[in-house]
Amino acid sequence: MFVLDASERLEVVTICDHLRQLKFSRAPPTAFTEHGAIMVATVLKTRRAVEMSVFVVRAFVELRDMLARNSHLARKLAELEQKISRHDKEIVSIVAAVRQLALAPARPRRGIGFTADLGD
Repeated sequence: MFVLDASERLEVVTICDHLRQLKFSRAPPTAFTEHGAIMVATVLKTRRAVEMSVFVVRAFVELRDMLARNSHLARKLAELEQKISRHDKEIVSIVAAVRQLALAPARPRRGIGFTADLGD
Protein backbone atom coordinates (compact mmCIF):
# COMPACT_ATOMS: atom_id res chain seq x y z
CA MET A 1 0.00 0.00 0.00
CA PHE A 2 1.29 3.51 -0.79
CA VAL A 3 0.11 7.12 -0.51
CA LEU A 4 -0.85 8.97 -3.70
CA ASP A 5 0.73 12.38 -4.30
CA ALA A 6 -1.31 15.41 -5.41
CA SER A 7 -0.96 14.77 -9.16
CA GLU A 8 -1.88 11.08 -8.79
CA ARG A 9 -4.86 12.05 -6.63
CA LEU A 10 -6.09 14.50 -9.28
CA GLU A 11 -5.68 11.84 -11.98
CA VAL A 12 -7.68 9.30 -9.97
CA VAL A 13 -10.47 11.82 -9.33
CA THR A 14 -10.51 12.80 -13.02
CA ILE A 15 -10.62 9.22 -14.30
CA CYS A 16 -12.88 7.64 -11.67
CA ASP A 17 -16.10 9.62 -11.41
CA HIS A 18 -17.30 7.61 -8.40
CA LEU A 19 -14.26 8.89 -6.44
CA ARG A 20 -14.99 12.62 -7.00
CA GLN A 21 -15.48 13.14 -3.23
CA LEU A 22 -11.83 12.19 -2.80
CA LYS A 23 -10.97 15.61 -4.22
CA PHE A 24 -12.17 17.26 -0.99
CA SER A 25 -10.62 14.79 1.44
CA ARG A 26 -8.00 16.19 3.82
CA ALA A 27 -6.14 12.91 4.19
CA PRO A 28 -4.06 11.77 1.22
CA PRO A 29 -5.54 8.66 -0.45
CA THR A 30 -3.80 5.30 -0.41
CA ALA A 31 -3.71 2.60 -3.06
CA PHE A 32 -2.70 -1.04 -3.30
CA THR A 33 -0.31 -2.55 -5.76
CA GLU A 34 -1.10 -5.97 -7.21
CA HIS A 35 1.13 -7.61 -4.61
CA GLY A 36 -0.38 -5.56 -1.79
CA ALA A 37 -3.87 -6.70 -2.78
CA ILE A 38 -2.71 -10.32 -2.67
CA MET A 39 -1.13 -9.80 0.75
CA VAL A 40 -4.32 -8.28 2.16
CA ALA A 41 -6.37 -11.10 0.68
CA THR A 42 -4.22 -13.74 2.39
CA VAL A 43 -5.01 -12.20 5.78
CA LEU A 44 -8.75 -12.56 5.25
CA LYS A 45 -9.88 -16.20 5.27
CA THR A 46 -13.58 -16.03 4.36
CA ARG A 47 -14.89 -17.47 1.10
CA ARG A 48 -15.98 -14.02 -0.08
CA ALA A 49 -12.53 -12.59 0.66
CA VAL A 50 -10.89 -15.33 -1.41
CA GLU A 51 -13.29 -14.68 -4.31
CA MET A 52 -12.59 -10.95 -4.17
CA SER A 53 -8.83 -11.48 -4.02
CA VAL A 54 -8.99 -13.64 -7.15
CA PHE A 55 -11.15 -10.97 -8.81
CA VAL A 56 -8.70 -8.18 -7.87
CA VAL A 57 -5.66 -10.11 -9.08
CA ARG A 58 -7.39 -10.90 -12.38
CA ALA A 59 -8.27 -7.22 -12.77
CA PHE A 60 -4.63 -6.23 -12.21
CA VAL A 61 -3.46 -8.82 -14.75
CA GLU A 62 -6.03 -7.61 -17.29
CA LEU A 63 -4.99 -3.98 -16.76
CA ARG A 64 -1.34 -4.88 -17.26
CA ASP A 65 -2.19 -6.77 -20.47
CA MET A 66 -4.27 -3.84 -21.74
CA LEU A 67 -1.42 -1.43 -21.10
CA ALA A 68 1.01 -3.73 -22.90
CA ARG A 69 -1.32 -4.05 -25.90
CA ASN A 70 -1.99 -0.33 -26.06
CA SER A 71 1.58 0.89 -25.63
CA HIS A 72 1.96 0.87 -29.42
CA LEU A 73 -1.23 2.90 -29.74
CA ALA A 74 -0.03 5.36 -27.09
CA ARG A 75 3.25 5.79 -28.97
CA LYS A 76 1.38 6.43 -32.24
CA LEU A 77 -0.85 9.00 -30.52
CA ALA A 78 2.22 10.81 -29.20
CA GLU A 79 3.71 10.90 -32.70
CA LEU A 80 0.42 12.25 -34.07
CA GLU A 81 0.32 14.98 -31.42
CA GLN A 82 3.83 16.06 -32.43
CA LYS A 83 2.84 16.20 -36.10
CA ILE A 84 -0.26 18.23 -35.29
CA SER A 85 1.80 20.62 -33.21
CA ARG A 86 4.26 21.05 -36.06
CA HIS A 87 1.42 21.61 -38.53
CA ASP A 88 -0.20 24.15 -36.21
CA LYS A 89 3.03 26.17 -36.16
CA GLU A 90 3.26 26.02 -39.96
CA ILE A 91 -0.36 27.12 -40.37
CA VAL A 92 0.21 30.04 -38.01
CA SER A 93 3.22 31.15 -40.07
CA ILE A 94 1.21 30.86 -43.32
CA VAL A 95 -1.63 32.94 -41.87
CA ALA A 96 0.88 35.56 -40.69
CA ALA A 97 2.41 35.73 -44.19
CA VAL A 98 -1.03 36.13 -45.81
CA ARG A 99 -1.90 38.90 -43.37
CA GLN A 100 1.36 40.65 -44.14
CA LEU A 101 0.62 40.46 -47.86
CA ALA A 102 -2.88 41.79 -47.27
CA LEU A 103 -1.52 44.78 -45.38
CA ALA A 104 1.22 45.60 -47.92
CA PRO A 105 0.94 49.17 -49.21
CA ALA A 106 -0.60 49.43 -52.64
CA ARG A 107 1.62 50.90 -55.37
CA PRO A 108 0.21 53.89 -57.21
CA ARG A 109 -1.43 52.79 -60.40
CA ARG A 110 -0.43 54.22 -63.74
CA GLY A 111 -3.03 56.05 -65.61
CA ILE A 112 -4.51 54.71 -68.81
CA GLY A 113 -3.43 56.33 -72.05
CA PHE A 114 -0.47 58.29 -73.33
CA THR A 115 1.13 61.01 -71.29
CA ALA A 116 3.77 63.26 -72.71
CA ASP A 117 6.80 64.14 -70.68
CA LEU A 118 7.19 67.85 -71.24
CA GLY A 119 10.55 68.01 -69.54
CA ASP A 120 9.95 71.04 -67.34
